[in-house]
This record gives sequence, C-alpha cells and structure tokens, in this order.
Amino acid sequence: MFADLPLKLIVFTALAFVLGCIISAISSRASGGKRVAANSPQDHRIRSLEADQRVAQTESEKAKEAREKLEDELKQTTVSMEKRDTVIAHQQQQIDKYKRDLKVSVRKTRELRSELSDRASENIKSEVKLRDVKTELEVAQVSADMIATGVLDYSTASEFVDDETDSDVESTDDSIIGKSIKDF
Repeated sequence: MFADLPLKLIVFTALAFVLGCIISAISSRASGGKRVAANSPQDHRIRSLEADQRVAQTESEKAKEAREKLEDELKQTTVSMEKRDTVIAHQQQQIDKYKRDLKVSVRKTRELRSELSDRASENIKSEVKLRDVKTELEVAQVSADMIATGVLDYSTASEFVDDETDSDVESTDDSIIGKSIKDF
C-alpha cells in the first residue's frame, strides 16, 4: 500500500512530519523558559501549601475518627459510671437500713438480756424459797414421824423447858429437834 502512493506525497508527508517535530521542539523550548519562569517561588509555595493542606486534611480526618472513638468511650464510661453510682447508692441505702436494723436489734437484745437477768434472779430467789420450804417440810415430816413412832417425847421436853429460863427455850427446842434428827 505504501508503494502505490506517489513519491511526492510520501516526501511531503515526511517533510511535514519533520517540520512538525522541529516546530514542536522550538515551541517547547520557548515555552520551557516560561515554565521555569512559572516555577517561581510563589508556585513552590502554593504547591507546598497544597501539600500541607492535604496532610492537614488527612490528619484532621484521623483526629475526627479518634475524637469519635473518644466520644464513644466517654459515653460508655459515663453510662458505666451512672450504673456504678446507682449500685453504690443502692448499696448505701442497704447499709443504712442494716445499720438501723442493727440498732433496733441491739436495743431489743439489751432489753431481752435485762429481762432474762431479772427472770434468772427471780428463778434463783424462788428456788431458794422452794428449798427452804422443802427443808421445813422435811423437818416437819421427820418430826411428825418421830412423834408417831414415839422417838420424840414432848413430855420430857416440857420438863426440861420448865427448868430452863425463857430465853433458853428457843435454843432448847432447836437442840431437841436437832438431836432428834441426828438420832433418827
């Protein structure tokens, strides 16, 4: 196909191509000088600021994510603190209730101790009286038994009492009863 075209057309095309390359090289060199001029310190500053802005935006996004995480943690901590405060308040109420109950129990215990000590002393007193009564009944029973058996003769005791003074009568009666009990 290339061989079918006239030679003039091929030469013109090759010349146009080379001429385009030369013109493009000349224009790029001419504009290259302007590019160097366009790469002035202001352009570097602008590019630097744009790069800094991109870095700042990424850091800002990271900071926002970190802030959101911290806010979530703060919310969770606040909720857990409120729960803990609720539990502490409930436990403090229970402690106060137990203290009141303990005071009442201590008071009742003291009253019961007092009542028990009073009852114990009354029981001891009644036991002592009961023993005294039992002893008197036993003495009376022994005396009655002695009289019934004839061991104790009041006729001899009355002669003995007549000889003695009135003050010795009580001691004589006691000694006679005591003697009779020993003999029994």
